[in-house]
Amino acid sequence: MKHYLAILTMIAFALIAGITGCSTDEENPSTENPVAGGGSDEESANQLTLAETYDHTRKGARLIMAYDEATNTFKGTVENTTNAVLQQVRVEIHLFNSQGANPTDPELGPTTPRDLAPGEKIPIELVAIDEPFDMWVAHPEVGPSSGGSGEGGGEHGGEGGGEHGGGAEGAGGG
Repeated sequence: MKHYLAILTMIAFALIAGITGCSTDEENPSTENPVAGGGSDEESANQLTLAETYDHTRKGARLIMAYDEATNTFKGTVENTTNAVLQQVRVEIHLFNSQGANPTDPELGPTTPRDLAPGEKIPIELVAIDEPFDMWVAHPEVGPSSGGSGEGGGEHGGEGGGEHGGGAEGAGGG
């Protein structure tokens, strides 16, 4: 009996590691269907109009984001919906212009990685760019970054504004 308990314990640890690790697996894959044409998970999810709100949970992190045209800012919250600490939670937004393909579609973020306690909710705010865009995709990321390029500070380098656009996390949190 002790042998079976040890095996179950190892399986549980492996499942927990898989849940908190960084990958493209969606916790609710039916809520973000990839569009035709492939691409990575984050760029291929259904694009939202500027009037739509993103509200999905990924790896236990529930992200609610909306665009505020008056301030040219994406505002919302990210919340830990699990009973465990979510490590290195960060948020990215990808912008698109439906009038034509742009191989360098801007990315806002990632925000500074933060560990979130069970039930903890923090405000997120990312300032958009001055270039035209009319579609967007958002997603939370959980766990250590998978970028191994030596850039540090998340999978795309740096903290806060990321590689393409300015961004600042909300004033709250703590």
